[in-house]
Amino acid sequence: MQNPSCIRDRAAGAIMGAFIGDALGLGPHWYYDLAELRRDYGDWIDGYRDPRPGRYHDGLKAGQPSQAGIILELLLNSLVEGNGYREADFCRRLDEQLFPLLDGTPFTGPGGYTSQSIRDAWHKRVQLGLPWGQIGGHADTTEAIERTLAIAVRYALQPARLADAVAANTVLTQIDETVTSMTVAFGAVTGLLVQGHRLDTGLSGKLMGLVKSGELPFHSVTGHRLQPPAPGDPEPPRVGHFASPDALLTPSFMAAAAADPDIRIEPAWKVSLVYGMPCAIYHQLPAAYYLAARFRNDFETAVLHAVNGGGQNQARAILTGTLVGAQVGLAGIPRRFIEELEQADELLQLAKTLASQAVPPGGA
Repeated sequence: MQNPSCIRDRAAGAIMGAFIGDALGLGPHWYYDLAELRRDYGDWIDGYRDPRPGRYHDGLKAGQPSQAGIILELLLNSLVEGNGYREADFCRRLDEQLFPLLDGTPFTGPGGYTSQSIRDAWHKRVQLGLPWGQIGGHADTTEAIERTLAIAVRYALQPARLADAVAANTVLTQIDETVTSMTVAFGAVTGLLVQGHRLDTGLSGKLMGLVKSGELPFHSVTGHRLQPPAPGDPEPPRVGHFASPDALLTPSFMAAAAADPDIRIEPAWKVSLVYGMPCAIYHQLPAAYYLAARFRNDFETAVLHAVNGGGQNQARAILTGTLVGAQVGLAGIPRRFIEELEQADELLQLAKTLASQAVPPGGA
């Protein structure tokens, strides 16, 4: 087992990496015209920037969080104060601390923009009066990942609990099974990285091992290394409701692409063009996995390429920041990215407390 202090450092690194990615994307968010992005922010964005007038998040300042970062902090506080995931407590926080500030329109609310899944949830919860459990919608985005990454860090050493809690939190707002499976897969990847594994060509095999042991709720009929089952092999038990394990295979395919000398995406920010600039989860995850595998030891390069690719660069940076932060640890994140965050001390304390709860002092 890894040294507990190293695991805690990686756990805190994953959380702070997410907050940093969120704030880095605040200013240059959602530029689909890259020439316009370069005109407004220069050839290379190397830190936090104010949003331009008339753009998304107008009125906020460099280093502040978007609504994704605000919701992540809400969930972090719930996890820390409850020493684990308590769904009713998190829902209460949304009811009391977020929903009263919304009106169902995109540009109203903290963080300067309210995402589709949260707008849908607000409409069903506030306007229609539906109970939690009946307000999930069909947004095909990474919005659940952007908060459940904290759950993944909290249960990094308990993959079965990780999968259950991430899935339960996801379906509060996003009920598409493919989105849920990809969200749980990202959480499982994050958990292994916090443990000390690398995002490389072998990671998916380790994830499939957790499927075979019944710890991850995916179904698979193939044998070791995706070989066909031998005649007479027993049918593996179906665990959970995720019909395909493909979401667990994506990370290592992206790592293989990043390591293959015959495949070069140069400059690396053009990964956004290769996998797509839009918001959908199937555009975002391959790009984040690629950057996090290629720059696994270089947090700054990874997150800045995520931001400079335009489009939904904020989500790309949150995901990339989480994955690389989990690999380099808090100690591997340049101090300027933390010091220039709004409320950096409070966020850092939250991250460290969650990390200590995930790996109590004295053991792992």
